[in-house]
Amino acid sequence: MSNVHELTFLKEKIEELKSDGVYRVLPINYGPCDGVINLNGKEVINLSSNNYLGLANHERVKKAAIEAIEKYGAGSGAVRTIVGNMDLHEELERVLAEFKREEAVCVFQSGFMCNLGTIQAITEKGDLIISDELNHASIIDGVRLSRADKAIYKHGDMEDLENLLKEKRHLYRNVLIVTDGVFSMDGDIAKLPEIVELAEKYECLTYVDDAHGSGVLGENGRGTVDHFGLHGKVDFSIGTLSKAIGVVGGYVAGSKTMKEWLLHRGRPILFSTSLPPAAVGAIIESVKILMETSEYTDRLWDNARYFKEQVASLGFNTGHSQTPITPIIVGDEAKTMQFSKTLLENGVFVSGIVYPTVPKGTGRIRCMISAVHTKAELDEAVRIIEKVGKELNII
Repeated sequence: MSNVHELTFLKEKIEELKSDGVYRVLPINYGPCDGVINLNGKEVINLSSNNYLGLANHERVKKAAIEAIEKYGAGSGAVRTIVGNMDLHEELERVLAEFKREEAVCVFQSGFMCNLGTIQAITEKGDLIISDELNHASIIDGVRLSRADKAIYKHGDMEDLENLLKEKRHLYRNVLIVTDGVFSMDGDIAKLPEIVELAEKYECLTYVDDAHGSGVLGENGRGTVDHFGLHGKVDFSIGTLSKAIGVVGGYVAGSKTMKEWLLHRGRPILFSTSLPPAAVGAIIESVKILMETSEYTDRLWDNARYFKEQVASLGFNTGHSQTPITPIIVGDEAKTMQFSKTLLENGVFVSGIVYPTVPKGTGRIRCMISAVHTKAELDEAVRIIEKVGKELNII
């Protein structure tokens, strides 16, 4: 008789992953997240982190984290609604609101938690959520948690979005249009001015998940809303503190009304311990650095343009990226994973991304350029990408 605790059904699924060539073992980083890292005991050029500005290992940011631990301890000890709301959390929200040029900010434990907690808190039965088909997994999960009706528009297709609004707007009390600011797999930017225009025409609310725009687009990295000069026109602007800011966490920027409501109904805020002091202290310092200087964002964009031009000139398909995210589209899933694996053997870590993260047949390696990469490191990475691309007949 079979033993139910053997999890045979999962073992079978794991074997399927192996036979499809998409099974993976987690790589181990033996040091800080930098331009060159010690991965699995070997020094490699890191083209796979979200540490866009190099702040994750910045001396000032680390010092602020240590000082926060010394004053406040290792953990906050509770959810924010009990005793887990320290003056440090309040300061973080003030600093972020100033940085984002918004009335208020509400901080969550991660960008993922922002979407899970906010979408279901601001919509209900009788409302409609309209979402871009390429929105991030956390938006998809957040939408699933809502009791509102859902509709999907074709990626970046404003005609399709307007057709949905014409057809459905009159049937609902509130309609929320949700989009990524920067799409993480292709690096293209949402058509935010057009979305806002349609939202105003049809009296809808707008919600932008700016995880990959935070610290990257706009003045000194203020994000996609700032990039397009749309302050006050986007109702819910989601930012991450885990990528360009270099630490962990997420936030919603917008009105005081938004914040007041989320502090009462944002479930991750109510039922999960608040961010630890070290993280909060470090984030405040990161944001202050960005408010002081454009040095890091300037270097990021300079490196991104330099790398993109070289890779495209070799004949690789880099898609429609408008940001430092540079996909190299291979197509076949197994070949994509082979490309990633061979690059690592040759000294470049860039992770392969395949279905279900991206549609079948659009497997790619996603190169994430950082402000901390030197031109020499980027040159070496391009040389290795060219060598392996030729070996595998990708170019």
